[in-house]
Amino acid sequence: MKKSNCTIMLMLGLLLANFGTFAQLMQWKEIASGVWKVSVGKPEAYNLLTAAGVQPNTNALKNMGTTRFPLDQNEISVQIRDGKTYLRFPLERGEQLFGFGLNFQTVHQRGKILQLHMDHYGNKDNGRTHAPVPFYVSSKGYGVFVNSARYINVYAGTAVRTNSKNPPLLLDRNTDKNWQAQPYSDAVEILVPAGGVELYVFGGPSTMEAVRRFNLFNGGGCLPPRWGLGFTQRVNRLYSDKDVQKEAAEFEEKGYPLDFIGLEPGWQSKSYPCTFEWDKTRFPQPAAFVKDMLNKGVRINLWTNPYVSPEASIYPKIAPFTGSHSVWVGAVPDLTIPKAQAIYWGQFDKDHVSIGVSGYKIDEVDGFDSWLWPDVATFPSGVSAEQMRQTYGVLVMKQSTDMFRKHNRRTYGLVRASNAGGVSLPYVIYNDNYSHEDFITGLINSGFSGTLWTPEVRASKTGEEWLRRFQSVCFSPMAMINAWASSTKPWTFPEVAAQIKEISQLRMRMMPYWYTEFAKYHFEGTPPFRAVNLEPDFKTELKKELLNANLEENPYAVAVNKEIKDQYMAGEYLLVAPMFTGQTSRKVVLPKGKWYDFYTGQLVGEGEVITVTPGLDKIPVFVKDGGIIPMMPVMLHAPQPNQKVDLEIRHYGQKNAQYKLYDDDGETFDYEKGQFSWRTLTAERQTNGEWKGTISNPENGKPNTVGNVTWKFMTP
Repeated sequence: MKKSNCTIMLMLGLLLANFGTFAQLMQWKEIASGVWKVSVGKPEAYNLLTAAGVQPNTNALKNMGTTRFPLDQNEISVQIRDGKTYLRFPLERGEQLFGFGLNFQTVHQRGKILQLHMDHYGNKDNGRTHAPVPFYVSSKGYGVFVNSARYINVYAGTAVRTNSKNPPLLLDRNTDKNWQAQPYSDAVEILVPAGGVELYVFGGPSTMEAVRRFNLFNGGGCLPPRWGLGFTQRVNRLYSDKDVQKEAAEFEEKGYPLDFIGLEPGWQSKSYPCTFEWDKTRFPQPAAFVKDMLNKGVRINLWTNPYVSPEASIYPKIAPFTGSHSVWVGAVPDLTIPKAQAIYWGQFDKDHVSIGVSGYKIDEVDGFDSWLWPDVATFPSGVSAEQMRQTYGVLVMKQSTDMFRKHNRRTYGLVRASNAGGVSLPYVIYNDNYSHEDFITGLINSGFSGTLWTPEVRASKTGEEWLRRFQSVCFSPMAMINAWASSTKPWTFPEVAAQIKEISQLRMRMMPYWYTEFAKYHFEGTPPFRAVNLEPDFKTELKKELLNANLEENPYAVAVNKEIKDQYMAGEYLLVAPMFTGQTSRKVVLPKGKWYDFYTGQLVGEGEVITVTPGLDKIPVFVKDGGIIPMMPVMLHAPQPNQKVDLEIRHYGQKNAQYKLYDDDGETFDYEKGQFSWRTLTAERQTNGEWKGTISNPENGKPNTVGNVTWKFMTP
């Protein structure tokens, strides 16, 4: 009997050695409330979380409460073969998937085949994107995260195993109209090109709660300075200090808000590759220039890419800490090495941050194979070229943020690449694509992956296009014109200049709302911009349609799930439905409950599909029943630290409601030391039918920037 047992154990050992570790032997450990982890094989020391230096917000996770492990552990399979890790997670019928990074054309990801590979966006959702985050969430209310800095292959419900417990039906294409070229699959299968990996599962029970847990596990969302939520203009690439000062003065004279100006490549003495040094012809006295702009209420943001010119003053020092291949003849710093970090960011600190520069636009850290370092490149740290590519955007975000932290000044900037671990870093992704429709789909998908994505306004062909793009920009994470090549300004199209001014002023008036919603992102993990699919009780429709049923043109026609990819939630209460050039009307899907017009307070519908014809002047925006929107007077610049500001509190609908209004100094990291406050706004209907609004008293010793408060009850 003992001999038999020994034989069985030996055979089991050989099986595991040859075919890997299986689900029933995996020991999932709950490491925070609703977050489980398991390590399989030999995970690599360098991964997405180590690159970002993530510190989970365990207290906030604890406050979310407990939940059960959301999957059948026996249905999770892991095998390690040929130095690669094969993962399989179960899928149910009717289950929809979201996430897998920043996608620009699709919201539903079930049925997709992806390689999560850091790159620019190439007009196709194939996994090569600015934020290839290996995290997905399900409509069943859970999330899965694969903590690997490798190029990861994903089969999101596409492959069919011959031994599946839930095989697709066998159909005869000749006679059965239900035959599909892509049969039903009951699993997400993932291939990680490494001999082990860390896996995480995030519980719900709702999809939103799974997203929140992921964000909080990654430190909570970023909290920008107030000025970061104002308006920004990126000026022509060859502007001088005089040109910038003149343009800022024009904004002031014409009454258009402006909080920070972005200087494009010409501020540097040389770029592509970069010196990181001021051009003495265009900016002879940079410290005086930056100080003058700050005195006028306008901050300076600097464009750069990270590739060091041989003519840069830091080149001799940093050269030993750079990769084997150059980019545009510039050296690539190995920013995983502390000495490289000290040399590189020391230059930024000395010449930029110490004189008052407020942030960066860090370009071209994403990809484009023809000019970025190749996968055969080597780095002195031993981190592979592949891993460096997957994490370089996170490295520059984290290290630049830490530089500002030393000065106790928050920053808010732009970057071309992010990944898991980048949730808490104060950067917004942008790219060179200019499809308005893709911009909105990207904004929706950003909420599934712990990233911020912003549309932008560049050159437009007509005043209508200019205004429609501008309207979307003012309901996004960063309100920006990017005029680096076109030199456009808000008033470039005189026929819509008045409407542009009105929507930019609305952006500023709504700053108390935007700032509070970003605080919720930080403290509670709720994405400030997100899909309607994350709304409570929102039913993900799985009705399918054929994109092209002509068998001559498309003999393997595939039915796809209908998606909502042209409307999104902005904060707790607002539903935004952008209009695109040429549209005069559009359909809007209202989630459960009553919804009211943002501008008039009138009821527009309840959990239904409506058609709206807003005219050119307005972007359609709707408010949940009981919505409370705090607003401030029109200002050309964000309030200064601790500046008192009067508030108008708007209430919509018929429900009594409460809203927590966030407050801090708006600029420093003192909120991390407890220097912040939440004040409760309450709207209640009295027995006589009249509405009454109140605000709770300020806390002693805590920030209080609230001046006089008035209430406006929008719904008759």
